[in-house]
Amino acid sequence: MAEVDKHKPGAFCWIELSSTDQNAAKAFYTSLFSWEFQDFPIGPGEIYTMFALKSRVSAAVFTQRADENAMGIPSHWNLYIAVENADDAAKRAAELGAKVLAPPFDVDVHGRMAVLQDPTGAVFSVWQPKQHIGIGIHNEPGSLCWADLNSPDPQAAGAFYAKLFGWELEPAKDTSGYLHIKNAGEYIGGIPPLSQQNPNAPPHWMIYLQVSDCDASTANAKELGARVYMAPMTMEKVGRFSVIADPTGAVSSLFEQHRA
Repeated sequence: MAEVDKHKPGAFCWIELSSTDQNAAKAFYTSLFSWEFQDFPIGPGEIYTMFALKSRVSAAVFTQRADENAMGIPSHWNLYIAVENADDAAKRAAELGAKVLAPPFDVDVHGRMAVLQDPTGAVFSVWQPKQHIGIGIHNEPGSLCWADLNSPDPQAAGAFYAKLFGWELEPAKDTSGYLHIKNAGEYIGGIPPLSQQNPNAPPHWMIYLQVSDCDASTANAKELGARVYMAPMTMEKVGRFSVIADPTGAVSSLFEQHRA
């Protein structure tokens, strides 16, 4: 097990599910990944559920806000990126053309955050840790291992994030047009070309959750009520992945790393 005690600035540090059915989501993910959970009251009739993998926090789920529900926004994963200062990051993002959907605010003693929409339309959050660093485990089945940005303008989006977080964008060695994202020298995600994106989906970040057997986990997810959007397929010398929507509609990818 690889424990995480600190995230570098620019790293993906937390994932949080905004769900139309919190209890259904809890049942699904605890069954699929053997996640444990703990509920925390956060307001009248509101519960924030923290998931843990081998006693290390791995993700969270909460009930989608009424205003998002009214707009017909489906269940979805929120991706957080670590920063040293949430106020500075939000200000810089705005200067680079982002929309500040939620200005910086404190989350009790846990940290400070802001919700942003990049210039091409994808939403993400920045997280300045205090008592909560975010994900406490990686390189383990059931943990976040990657994230892809699906954007209508990959080059413009890449330039925005590179300026905001100092990311390096490295073109794939093949002719696909895929851009690898490197943070402080570490590969953390990518930006697919338009040819590899769903033209009917709005701009978004897609999270990848590690599994030991993509085929078995995908079949298990289906039995638990998930919809399989993309059956398991192999990326040569990289791994095997599928795309699923949980029973509440939140989309993610299951990824099995290639074994040399």
